[in-house]
Amino acid sequence: MRAIDLDPTGEHHGGTPTFPWKFGPEKERLATRRQLREMGLRPGGQPVAAQVVCRGGKRVGHLFPVAGAKPVRPMTPARALALAAAMKARMTCPVCKVTYDFCLPLRSLGSCLPCSELSDEEREQLAALAAA
Repeated sequence: MRAIDLDPTGEHHGGTPTFPWKFGPEKERLATRRQLREMGLRPGGQPVAAQVVCRGGKRVGHLFPVAGAKPVRPMTPARALALAAAMKARMTCPVCKVTYDFCLPLRSLGSCLPCSELSDEEREQLAALAAA
């Protein structure tokens, strides 16, 4: 634990109270977004009340007051449909149009693993076949 990470008054961190990992306030008073979600709550537009610092100050977790948190919005049929469409797009290869059971590495490879190993000419031929 670094001494600079323990700053309950926020004097050294721009007014935001700061705690080292596992030394934060009790979960019933302040919680992260994930902890709020486990409780069925969301921050609801509240400002950050404190922060937890870990990995030598490289990672920061914002803490929100549990008392002012609002309940999670219910899933509507339209939201469920939009979420399903977004997930299907992440699981479908843009080259061969095959839908997998897992999300594809579209940012790094741009396609599924077999299509990423193809040459540009083979990829164009496959895309033409998939479009037909």
